Amino acid sequence: MAESQSSPLNSPTSGRRTLSFSRRERARVSISVEAEGVASPRSPQPQSLRGVPKLSEVYGFVGSISTVVAMVIFFVWAYIPEPWLHSLGITYYPSRYWALAVPTYAIVTIVLALAFYLGSNFIVTPPPTSFNTMFDQYSRERPTFINPVHGKERPIDPISDIGIDHINELMFNTR
Repeated sequence: MAESQSSPLNSPTSGRRTLSFSRRERARVSISVEAEGVASPRSPQPQSLRGVPKLSEVYGFVGSISTVVAMVIFFVWAYIPEPWLHSLGITYYPSRYWALAVPTYAIVTIVLALAFYLGSNFIVTPPPTSFNTMFDQYSRERPTFINPVHGKERPIDPISDIGIDHINELMFNTR
């Protein structure tokens, strides 16, 4: 309960609808449209905590910025000629071989992982002619007895599998 009150989405400045099912109060819907930075007597948050980003948002922002910076450094290292790097004072860097090798190894690893995944699924799957594709330990056959029907009311049949002979009759019968 306290976590939902301290969330910035439920603050009066968020502009979102809030629905309260508090046991002390009746259910109510309120729409907050107060101005930014104006303190509200109804606000459960202090003024200093409003607008504070969540930790996951901070991690996402730092991760995206660091990814862009690493990509720029990689492309600078891969495409700028060595004399230019030496003139900038950069003399210690990996061989240019790795500029092609690392992406190639990564792509080959992904392709092989997908191939092994598909292959393992084909090995584990029974052939189409196997009865294991139609029946297993969870299969339920329809009951053979028929309950007498009283008037227009008919009981609901219990959950069961439809037999392959019945499916074939429904799909391929040429009446």
